[in-house]
Amino acid sequence: MIVLRRLLGDVLRQQRMRQGRTLRQVSGDARVSLGYISEIERGQKEASSEMLAALCGALDVPLSAVLREVSDLLALEEATQSAGEGRRLTLAAEPVALPIGSDRSGEVVAAA
Repeated sequence: MIVLRRLLGDVLRQQRMRQGRTLRQVSGDARVSLGYISEIERGQKEASSEMLAALCGALDVPLSAVLREVSDLLALEEATQSAGEGRRLTLAAEPVALPIGSDRSGEVVAAA
């Protein structure tokens, strides 16, 4: 299962790291406790819209850009999961002998 808060935390951490900023610096600018930001970055806390706005303001990054990046990562993870599930589910068609005189030609028969 994909946890959205984990992806959001990853994106926020990457934005902060790209700028070479510490949690303490962002905490001061956003006026949010350092520990709370750390929990958000690690995907342990859900960030409210107000919290996201404060963090994006402190990072000088549009909220829409952060959400777009999260959305792109989510799409990649969904595709990876779907591909993984597809590899595990394999259907094989084999000829099945039907009783003589049965009128079941053209039917698909499933067996476990």
